[in-house]
Amino acid sequence: MKKARVVLVVLVALMLMMTTVLAGCSSSKKTEDTSTETSGEVVWWGWTPGSPTNEKYIAEFNKQYPNIKVTWKQTSIDDYDAAIKPALANGQGVDAFEVSAGSGNGGVRVFGGQAIDLTDAVKKALGDDYKNKLNASSITTMTVDGKLKGLGVGTVYSGNLWINQDLFDKYNVKVPTNYEEWKTACKTFKEHGIDGFVQGAGQGAFNMDTFHAIADNVSPGTFTKATRGEVKWTDESIVKALELWKGLFDDGIMQKGALGLQQYPDANNLFMSQKAAMVMMGSWYTSNTLPDTMKAAIESASSSEKPFTLIPINFPDIAGTGKTGSMFGDLDYSTAVSATSKNIKAATTFAVWLGTSQSGQQIIADSLNVVPSLKSATPNWDSVKLVNPEKQNDAVKKYLENAMSSVDNARFAGINADMNQAMMDVLAGVAGGTITPKDGAAKLATTQADSK
Repeated sequence: MKKARVVLVVLVALMLMMTTVLAGCSSSKKTEDTSTETSGEVVWWGWTPGSPTNEKYIAEFNKQYPNIKVTWKQTSIDDYDAAIKPALANGQGVDAFEVSAGSGNGGVRVFGGQAIDLTDAVKKALGDDYKNKLNASSITTMTVDGKLKGLGVGTVYSGNLWINQDLFDKYNVKVPTNYEEWKTACKTFKEHGIDGFVQGAGQGAFNMDTFHAIADNVSPGTFTKATRGEVKWTDESIVKALELWKGLFDDGIMQKGALGLQQYPDANNLFMSQKAAMVMMGSWYTSNTLPDTMKAAIESASSSEKPFTLIPINFPDIAGTGKTGSMFGDLDYSTAVSATSKNIKAATTFAVWLGTSQSGQQIIADSLNVVPSLKSATPNWDSVKLVNPEKQNDAVKKYLENAMSSVDNARFAGINADMNQAMMDVLAGVAGGTITPKDGAAKLATTQADSK
């Protein structure tokens, strides 16, 4: 009995020792915030919208907070997760970082656990009624387990094409409104050595945009209902949309080799180099109507061309239903603050300024990259100067108004990781002829059933 008592005492002593050691380890790793709400050095990671736009945001921020130095660190969206994971894990080199909705690249469901709760900071900035002052998606999609893990900067929409109006004028080509006109336009441009339409069909997310636009042309809203399980993916309108998707490749609208190209940088560079007249891009492309932004995009494409007249048009009525102009959108990105940052206070100031302040959201609005999260921020058209105001102003204003009026039509938010992969596989297979439209629809239905 005495021996057992001694063993027990020793075990208790060891447990106390281990607790002390672990507590010591824990305290040694505790992050000490060396910044203040008005001073510090913030490294801001992200993938969008990129230079020079992000540097303009920083310059505007520094007018109000000159003692907070913000450094923009950019990666591509495809490389983002792999690049930022070790930085967040090590607690070094990242203070503020971009997150997207859901579980995709940069997803808040993936990285939210490494971000602080910004609820109190937003209440301090906007008051207890902050939810009434911000677009709903900027709050709902960034809330994880009741905590606000990121502040929405703005929403992006897709569903339309962008055209080089100068090329259309030069070769006297009619802007396409239906399938036959689209085929004719592509044929005419090809005769002049220019791709009529370009898409990086090797990058699945943009294929999903085009397919969604086709599906909405066939039967508005059915695609979104299918993502919610309200309509089966085997619905005849979905099969029809897949048939039309394949037709883009068979009928010469998609350029040769499309499946071997990426939307970024390949398709974007071809379009910005004026080697293609049309491209499937969304509202984020609106910033290219600004001279400086377009010039930077052209230079990134290693082109010496001058800025051209970029115009948004409705996706052509390829289904012949007359139902065009549908747009779908999601919160584009939000700013999160790393829980292991040594500049939490300064990084929080930056995140709150970018997502909630009138000055921060005004420059977001004027950059024409996303639709701002703050409802009171709209583009100042007296100061926003486009490449060709005479031809672009009305078209761009109408386009953004149409985007903002879009209701209950999500871009990717309703698509989980399994369905995301299945859809990319199906679209590539149908385009390449290895999967029939009917079988592709069946695969989507099976994937959805299996992922429930």
